[in-house]
Amino acid sequence: SSKGFTILRVGVSPELGKTSLIMSLVSEEFPDEVPLRAEEITIPADVTPERVPTHIVDYSEAEQSEEQLYQEISKANVICIVYSVNSKKSIEKVTSHWIPLINDRTDKDSRVPLILVGNKSDLVEHSSMETILPIMNQFQDIETCVECSAKNLKNISELFYYAQKAVLHPTGPLYCPEEKELKLSCIKALTRIFKITDLDNDGILNDNELNFFQRTCFNTPLAPQALEDVKNVVRRNMADGVKDNGLTLKGFLFLHTLFIQRGRHETTWTVLRRFGYDDDLELTQEYLFPIIKIPPDCTTELNHNAYLFLQSVFDKHDKDRDCALSPEEVKDLFKVFPYMPWGPDVNNTVCTNDKGWITYQGYLSQWTLTTYLDVQRSLEYLGYLGYSIVYEQESQAAAITVTRSKRIDLQKKQTQRSVFRCNVFGAAGSGKSGFLQAFLGRNLQRQKQIRETHKSYYAISTTYVYGQEKYLLLHEAIPDVDFLSEEELACDVVCLVYDVNDPRSFEYCAKVYKQYFIDSKTPCVVIAAKSDLHEVRQHYSLSPHDFCRKHKLHPPQSFTCNTTTVPTKDLYTRLTTMAMYPHMAQADLKNSTFWLRASLGATVCAVLGFAMYRALLKQR
Repeated sequence: SSKGFTILRVGVSPELGKTSLIMSLVSEEFPDEVPLRAEEITIPADVTPERVPTHIVDYSEAEQSEEQLYQEISKANVICIVYSVNSKKSIEKVTSHWIPLINDRTDKDSRVPLILVGNKSDLVEHSSMETILPIMNQFQDIETCVECSAKNLKNISELFYYAQKAVLHPTGPLYCPEEKELKLSCIKALTRIFKITDLDNDGILNDNELNFFQRTCFNTPLAPQALEDVKNVVRRNMADGVKDNGLTLKGFLFLHTLFIQRGRHETTWTVLRRFGYDDDLELTQEYLFPIIKIPPDCTTELNHNAYLFLQSVFDKHDKDRDCALSPEEVKDLFKVFPYMPWGPDVNNTVCTNDKGWITYQGYLSQWTLTTYLDVQRSLEYLGYLGYSIVYEQESQAAAITVTRSKRIDLQKKQTQRSVFRCNVFGAAGSGKSGFLQAFLGRNLQRQKQIRETHKSYYAISTTYVYGQEKYLLLHEAIPDVDFLSEEELACDVVCLVYDVNDPRSFEYCAKVYKQYFIDSKTPCVVIAAKSDLHEVRQHYSLSPHDFCRKHKLHPPQSFTCNTTTVPTKDLYTRLTTMAMYPHMAQADLKNSTFWLRASLGATVCAVLGFAMYRALLKQR
C-alpha cells in the first residue's frame, strides 16, 4: 500500500516491556526510563525492506480507554500481542483475553493478522515456543511468533520485519495450516499462472518456460544448475512433480507450498501480484481494465502485436492442427477465465468448419468484433490470457489501436481503419438473418440447422478491397422504425433489405431511409433479398428501382442464399468498399466500374489470400 500501514501493539499487562520494544527499535538502545505509552511513530518508507511507510501505535490500559483501543484495532493492519516469556499468566491471557477481544472487534472475512511477541527472552534460558505452538495451531489469524529482548536488542528489527510481512505477504489467503496445503483460491490463481507460462500448452514447464517465468516475476533468469536444483527438490518429494525434465502443475504447486511452509510467502506473493492478483486473490480492476481514452467518433481495433499474440494462443490450443477449435479445445483455452466468455451464438457470428467448430479466421474475427463493440471486455479477456505479461507490455491497452475520428477520414477521403460496420435494416421476415449468415458462407440449407436460441444479430468476416484485408461487421437492427438507437444509426454503410416476394416489405426500407438516412453521408444500399423467388409488385408509391433513382442510390442489388454452393461474397466486398470510400460511392454512382473494380479486386485477393492462408497453415 502506498499509504503505508499501522502496527498496533497491545500487551497483556503494563510490565511486559512492549513500550520498551518500540523505544529500543527507534533508539537502538534499551531506554533507562520508559513511559506508560510510546507516542505514535512513523518509520519512513526508505528505511524499511519493503519500501512502505509504517506507523507503530502503542496501547496502554493505564492511559487509554477501551473505546480508544477498539478504534485502534479497527484502524490496524497488523496487531502484535506482547507477552512475557517468563510469565505463564501473561501467556494464558493471550488466549483468554486478547485474541477473543480482537476477533470480536474485526469482521470474520477480513481478520487482522496477529503476531505473538515473547519479550524478555534475556531473563530465561528456555524458549516459550512449546507453549505457544498449540496456540498458533488453534488460531489461524496468528501469522508467526517472535521471541525477543528489548534489553539486549535481540530480534527487535526482525519483529517489525515480520509485522510488515504479515500485512504485505499474509499466509491466510494462501495456505491452510491445519490441512498443511494451499487454499483452493490460491491453487486456482497459481494454475492460471502455470497455464499462461506453459507457452506450448504441453502441461510441463520446460527450462525456457521456467526462465521466462523467472524473468517475468523476478527480473533475473535461473542458472542451469539452479534449475536442476529446483527440479531435484521436487523429484525428492513427489513422484509426478517432474516429467520429461520439466515441471508439472503438481510440481509447480508443491514448490509454492514449500515456499510458504519455509516462511517465504513473499516469493508466492511476488508471483501472484505480477500476474495481476490482489490480497484476496482476485484479479485487480487496474490489471483487468487499464485506462484507455476513446474520443467520440473513433473506433477500437486490435493492433499487429495483439493479433500475433492471439494467433499464438490459438496455436497453443489447436492440438489436432486442423485450424479450428473443437468444443474441448475452446474449453481448454478459456480455463484461465473465471467464466466461459463465448456462448453458442458465437458459432453463428463467425466462420466455422463443416463440424460447426470455430476456424482460425473465425476466432480472430470474434476477437475483432469484441474489441470493436466493447473494448473494455476485450481488455478484460486479454488480461485473463496474460497478454501484458507474455508480451512484456505495461498493460493490455498496448494491444489496442484507437482509430482517428471518422470526420477526419471523410475530410481526407482516406482511412487507416481495418474494421467497418454495416447495419442491416429490414422488416421482419425480409431475409436479414439470411443475409448475415450468407456472409459466413452458409446457404439456406445450413441456416435451417441454427437453433433460434443460438441466433446471433452480428456476423463478421474478412473481405479484400483493392488488395487489403478488411473486416466487415454486419449488424441486424431491430425492425422498429420509431425507436432506432444511436448505436444502430452509427455505422459506415447501411443495408436496406426487402423481400421481393412480399408486397409489403419495401415500405419499411423506404421509411427507414427517409426518416434517418436521407440527409446522412453514410452510403446506403438496397438489397432485393430472396431473388430466387417470384418478384411481386411492392405496395409503395414508387417501385424499389424508381425509389433508388429518385434518391440517387445504387439500383437494388439482387441477393439469395438459397444456393446449392457457398453464397458469393461479391456483394459484401462492395459494401466494404463503400464503407472505406464513402465519397467514391456517391461520386461513382452513375459509373458501374466502381462495382466492377471492387469485385475484381476481391476475387484476385481472395485467391491470393487463400494461397497465403494455406502457406501459413503449412508453416504451422
